[in-house]
Formats: sequence, C-alpha cells, structure tokens
Amino acid sequence: MSCPMDDQGLIMHWPFDEGAGASALENVSRVRNEIQYVFNQAEFTEPTGPQWRKGVTGSGLLFDGYSTFISHSVSEETTNGGPEFRSALSIGVWVAPRSYDWGYEGKLAAIVNRHNMDCKQGYLLGIFRHGRWSFQVGLEDGGWKEVWSPDGCELPKNEWSYVNAVFDGNNGEIKLYLNGREIAYSEVPSGSRLAEATGTDLLIGKNNHSSVWAGIFNLQMFSGILDELKIYNRALSAEEVAASYQQMLDSVHGGIKPQLQYDEIKLDRTPLLQDRHRPQYHVSPPAHWMNEPHAPIYFDGNYHLFYQHNPLGPFFYHIHWGHWVSEDLVHWRDLPVALAPEKDQLAPDGIWSGSATYDADGLPVLFFTAGNDSASPNQSVALARSTYSRDGDPNLVQWIKHPEPLIVQEKGMGAFGDFRDPFVWKDDEGWYALVGSGIEGEGGAALAFASKDMLNWTYKGPFYQADIQKFPYLGPIWELPVLLPLGTDKQGENKHLLLVSPVGKGADVEVFYWIGRLDKEHLSFIPDQEEPELIDVGDFHFTGPSGMVDPKTGRNIVFTIAQGDRTSELEYQSGWAHNAGLPLSVYLREDGRLGIEPIQELESLRGAKRLSIRDKSLAEANVLLRDVQGDMLEIQVELEPVRASQLGIKVRCTPDGEEETLLYYDFNEARLLVDRTKTTLHPGEKCKGIQGGKLELLGENLKLHIYLDRSMVEAYANGLKSLTTRVYPTRRDSLGLEIWGDGELIVKSMEVWDMQSIW
Repeated sequence: MSCPMDDQGLIMHWPFDEGAGASALENVSRVRNEIQYVFNQAEFTEPTGPQWRKGVTGSGLLFDGYSTFISHSVSEETTNGGPEFRSALSIGVWVAPRSYDWGYEGKLAAIVNRHNMDCKQGYLLGIFRHGRWSFQVGLEDGGWKEVWSPDGCELPKNEWSYVNAVFDGNNGEIKLYLNGREIAYSEVPSGSRLAEATGTDLLIGKNNHSSVWAGIFNLQMFSGILDELKIYNRALSAEEVAASYQQMLDSVHGGIKPQLQYDEIKLDRTPLLQDRHRPQYHVSPPAHWMNEPHAPIYFDGNYHLFYQHNPLGPFFYHIHWGHWVSEDLVHWRDLPVALAPEKDQLAPDGIWSGSATYDADGLPVLFFTAGNDSASPNQSVALARSTYSRDGDPNLVQWIKHPEPLIVQEKGMGAFGDFRDPFVWKDDEGWYALVGSGIEGEGGAALAFASKDMLNWTYKGPFYQADIQKFPYLGPIWELPVLLPLGTDKQGENKHLLLVSPVGKGADVEVFYWIGRLDKEHLSFIPDQEEPELIDVGDFHFTGPSGMVDPKTGRNIVFTIAQGDRTSELEYQSGWAHNAGLPLSVYLREDGRLGIEPIQELESLRGAKRLSIRDKSLAEANVLLRDVQGDMLEIQVELEPVRASQLGIKVRCTPDGEEETLLYYDFNEARLLVDRTKTTLHPGEKCKGIQGGKLELLGENLKLHIYLDRSMVEAYANGLKSLTTRVYPTRRDSLGLEIWGDGELIVKSMEVWDMQSIW
C-alpha cells in the first residue's frame, strides 16, 4: 500500500502477497516470475514450495540463504533516456535479514541487483558483513560509485527495516535511507547517467556475480524476508521516502514500526521432516550445516548443548554457535543462535568450538575460539556470559561476549597459528583449560592453562603430547581436547579420560583416547598406555568430541558429530548436513577398560516392541524377522558362535538383498566391522566398502546394541566399542533385518523396538 505520488515512475513492483506457491508477480509488467528454491523439486523428500511468511503488509517471501532467488528479464524500454543509460533510479524495500554473509571476495549479499562490476554497469543493493549495507552503481563515464551505511545504521537481524536507495544523476547524488531517514550520501558528477547492464537479468536475493563455494554453493545470497520491493525510474525525494515509511506504519501497524516474531523468520525444520535419510531421534539443527556439538552444560533443570553452525546453508562457511535445550538429553528444542560473529575486534570472522563451565556464582559461561583474520594468530580464547543474572533468562538465549580475548597465543606456546577449542573446567582451587594445538616438529598436543579468577590465565605448558614418530596417525595438530574424571580403579588410583581429535597432514580424523592420571601439580597427564585407543571403529562418522560431568547423575557424557560424508551436491539438494551422535555414558570398567553405553534416557523413545526371542537358530530367527521392518529401530541382540567365525546382522535390507548393510564381528581377527558394498545403488552417494577396527571380546558372545535412524547406524558392542556409519539406500523397501553368519550360531536373545521422533 503506497500513496499515489510514490507510484509515479514505478517500473517494477513485487508485492510478495501470494502467500503460497513457487512464483511471484511483478505488478507493473504483470509478469509472473518463478521462485527458485531447492525443494521445488526434491529427491529425498516431498516437493514443497518456497517459504512464505507474514509480511509488513500481506505476506513476504522468505529467502533461505543459499537456494532461494528470483530472476526477472528486464525490458530495455523501461529505462529513462534510452536503452543504455538512465538519469535516475530509486529502490524501496522492506527487509528482515536472518543472517549476514561473511563477505567473501568483498561481495555483497544481494537484495536486488542487475549489475556487472567488471564492466562498471548496472546497480546493486545488498548487505555486507555484520549488517552493513550498500548501494552501488555503474556510471556512463565508466566509473563505479558506492554509498555505504555508516556505523550504527546496520540492518538488524530478525527485524523489519525499510530500505531506500536513490540515484539522482541530474543532481549528482546517491543516497541511502533507513526507516524513512537519510543516513548516507555520496556525490557523483552532475549530469551522471547510470550505465545499464544490458543482457543481464535482474536478480532478487542472489548476486549477479556470486562466488561459488565447494563447487556448488552460490555465496552472497540473501537470507531473510523481503516484502514490497519497488523500483522507480526517477529519484524519490526525502519527503516521499519518509511519507512512504510513515504511511505503512499508520495504515497497517497503528503508527509503530512493524513487529516480526522470531518464529516467523527462524530456520524451519518442517520441510526436512519427511527426508527419508534425515535422522529423527538424533539431535540436529533445524536446517543447513552443523559440525561438532559442544559446550554441554546443565543449569536450572535443563541441559544445554551448542553446536558449530552455518545458518546460511548446508555448507561449511560462516560459523556461529547454534543452541539446543533439553530436560532429558533426548528431546531437544531449537533455540536462537547463541553466538554470532559481530563487528568487533574479538571474533568478527567466526565463533569456533569451545566449552561451557560455571563462574564463581555458579552461572553458566561459554569459552569459545574467537576467529579474527586481522589478528596474528587469527585464533584466541574468548568468553561469553549469560544474561541470566540480569533478566532471569530461563533458556539462556542471550549471551554477552567479554570484549577482549582471555588467552592469546604467543610464540613458543604450541604450534603458532593453531590454537583452538578450549575445554574448561572448575574445581575448588580455580579454573583450568586445555587448548588444542601442537608442538612444532613434534606432533599434536593439548596445552594447559590455569586461572584463579576465570579472566587471567597462566600457561602451564603442554598437558600431553604423543610421539608422532611412533603414532603418525595422531597428526601435527590436536583439536577438541576433553578431560573427564573416571574415578578410582581397583588399585585405588584416580583415573581420567583424555579425548582428542587429530587433524593435519597424515592425521586420522577420529576420536582417540587415553586413560591415565592427572598430575594436578604440574597440570599434565600421564597415560597408562602410550598408544591411544578409539571409542568408535567406524570411519569418519564419529568425530568432534565434547563432554561433561552430569551434575544430575554424576555420569560422564560424551557428545559427537555424526558426519554425513556426502557430496556437496547431495547436501545442497538435501538442505542439511550432519547431525549429532547419540549421547554416550563413558565409565571405567572393573577390568580397567573404558566402558561406553548410550544413555538410558533413550528408552523413553521406544514405541511398539516388534520382536522378543531367545535361543533360536539362525534360520528360526530369520523366519521371525521377516515381518520386522523399519528405518527407525532399536535392536539388542546377543549372538553365540557355534561353528561360525564371522557373525552379525544385516540392516536396511531389500527383500531381494540388492541393498543391505552388514554389521558383523570377525572372531579370528577380533574386529568389529561394517560391510557397505551393497548399502546403496545411488551413484552419487559415497558410502561403500568395509570399515571397522579392533575389539577384543575375550571369550564373550557378541552383544550388539544397534540404533537405526534413517541414514544413521550406530552399533555398540559389548559395552566396549561403537561402530557408527551412514547409509543412504536408494530403494524405499530397504527396511529389512536378517541375522547372518558364516556357520552355525545361536541367537541367544533379540529384542527390537520401533523408535519415535523427538521432533
């Protein structure tokens, strides 16, 4: 809705009032533009159209940040003064950004543009890092002119703003207006003309010359809601801009600025719920990218878990801290992004992994890796505090960063330039931190720090480093160190668990651990055995460790990322990448080995019991299994080898065996294995081959505790090892189960339950 004078010279107008469907009407030409959106056609879920939301008037169009855009062919006859040059141009649009692009290659995330910067042609209105925004034009004389929002006039996330950009060539002016008020001005020569980007389509939500990431993802895409986009072939006056803004407020919103509820703009997991590969009882972001979950903490009756997140799309790019909350470690709720890069000197380029602990008052604090590419090194340890003490925020949604880094790496303090992922804990004597790094020429290391007040830290030297000559797979750098207390062993010695994730040249990127002793005096670790072990013997599907001592139960709980290990093309099509593994309870067994079990709370997800049998032969068990099918199951099975050296279970089987995944144990080699040679017929999926690792059963039967959750397969063997893998079957009837062995065996017991979604 606009006053009549505003419509003089109106050459394009997208009201975005459709509210549904995959097209948007340009109101002047009456041309209906197709809205590009990844799920207009979908391979793994039900096709669905672009997401529409409540607008400032009527509806608005939600742009997902990586796939949503509109292309409109412009008739050159709409120009003022001929097909190649125009003397004036004005743009008005209501905009609510959800996320900002990082600004790769210095380019703007386009709101609307029809430009070719190399040829100094056309125009571009868009958003840059941290909410800065700009209007840019190519001039007839070959110049390229830019006007930028000043400090304090950034476009806020999750709020409506009215944006106007005006090019007035006759008077030699370019202006920006925010919410009806002029905020920026730049001069151009009087009598200037805008050079048209002939042969170029007008794009809404996508830069005409966007950068390409990972060979498939276009960067500089708008993320958020747009409404009432208008383009004029004349220069709107300041009075007209102000009147247009005020009229929207007065006629639709009772004289106040339009309000936007967070639920209207947040990432929505609904389109992904029917994805036949997306896990339903493993915690995941609502959409897009995650890597490791981290910083678990229990506070005020709730568990909080954070995760590395790119809210712009399902690709590794501009890292924030996502946030979940749970009462039981099983059912999680999505909360807004907890920490985001901001326009500061602390972490403008990324909020990387860290941990959570309590301050002196028992309130939660977050320690994170602050990314600042203008600093050397570009990684430091920083702190954020909850606003709980100020406003009683029960969900810990709001966090305030300490303005300066707490620990800055110096030369001689580990491998310079690799310094990240602080793991912090508190005891009666103060706070302690491990930071992932390495020792130059000597391999990965966890570095130790101590503090009496949580703000001032002293370097104590390497906490632990391994011999890279003996164990080259431990790599030159360690990430994500975690230290958990295991209690006393049978000899009465106090034990701890140290977890690390190696990276760099030659590294095996898995979760390695040692059991050993904490030397509190020197703040160092003495392992019981020099050679590390694996918790999980799958290949690159159980990584990114974090951990906590649960104050509610006293358990040590470990969280991991379950890597999807798919191509960028498939992640683009799917709209999501990765999820968390199930939370694990880890403990010291009577025999001195590390025990691992999925947490008991997962039993709350059990639905109908599908099978319960005891002491059956292989053939008898498989007859009873014929009617048990599913891709969301919990399975407990004990297999006794009679005359079998290999035995296990096939999951996600088709009736004819064309697709299947075999989990099995080899008694001769003492190895837990998965055979994925027939897992999928899809030519693009990467899951294939045989993977596994060492598991000493020492005369026990094989006891498997298996969780199937669509593409997730987690097998826990005898409380000692897990094997996590991914499966992406092509056929929809890949739902069967079958006991398998290379000889005679007995199914001592087997129980199967349906599992329920947590969403």
